[in-house]
Amino acid sequence: MSPLRSALEDYLALRRSLGFRLRLAGRLLQGFVEFADNQGAEFITCELALQWATAPSDVQPAQWANRLGMVRRFAQYHLATEPRTEVPPADLLPYRYRRQAPYIYRDAEVRRLMQAAAALPSARGLRAATYTTLLGLYASTGLRTNEALWLDRDDVDLAQGILHVSESKFGKSRCIPVHDSTQHALARYAAQRDRVCPHPNTPGFFVSEGGTRLSEWSLRYTFIKLSRQIGLRAAMDARGPRIHDFRHRFAVNTLRDWYRTGVDVERHLPRLSTYLGHVHVTDTYWYLTATPELMQLANRQLERTIRGVTP
Repeated sequence: MSPLRSALEDYLALRRSLGFRLRLAGRLLQGFVEFADNQGAEFITCELALQWATAPSDVQPAQWANRLGMVRRFAQYHLATEPRTEVPPADLLPYRYRRQAPYIYRDAEVRRLMQAAAALPSARGLRAATYTTLLGLYASTGLRTNEALWLDRDDVDLAQGILHVSESKFGKSRCIPVHDSTQHALARYAAQRDRVCPHPNTPGFFVSEGGTRLSEWSLRYTFIKLSRQIGLRAAMDARGPRIHDFRHRFAVNTLRDWYRTGVDVERHLPRLSTYLGHVHVTDTYWYLTATPELMQLANRQLERTIRGVTP
């Protein structure tokens, strides 16, 4: 084992012991060490880090900066034991974050995605049911992508219609009540899953036809195919509406319905924030700018409030 690889294992073990999961960062840093080993490098240099960070040619500059930042943090750690280590400057790859405009799915588009998923070829008859149910769950709950994928069977209370999300983003856990229709859809899927795959290799709620937990890679690959199939993306376009946009849709539609029915949004917003798993209510305010209609409804309610308190 090379000194860099040994140092990386110690670095990842230390940070994970402090509560950092480092799933993506761990994989990427392992790729960096492999790149360094292939170059015959014994220690980290700015040139080596820059070459690796900018190697992908089909990504945004922000991803280059993120990759370099991962190496930079590892280099800061490794400098304590390897004095030849060069720590890349923080501004070596500057970039300005550009917020991607969310895509708010229409109800008809959600139906078409689920209909396309229901027609997926399936050797054992489970693949179509898995993706149809999973897409419906994203649309009806606004769960983060991995929150649904990492649900275990014990996390889904089919009798009460409650999902138990454990140790999600920022280490938060929460209980999520679901609509009756969602509860029934999950129960139907569970019955079909247990019939087709009675002895899975995972405690996961959503499984592949091989009995393993459904992977994020498989989900994203299939979602892109379905999006192209129904016209949400061009045939060769990797960019377009995301799975995460179901979360935006859920938040925006909830706020819109509250405004339309005269609900005191300011008072109820902490409930939505808790449901979505946000650390701060201010994180949920981000969704207020998602659509012009939502902004108009918010402005109307503000005007009514102002008129009500004006002497």
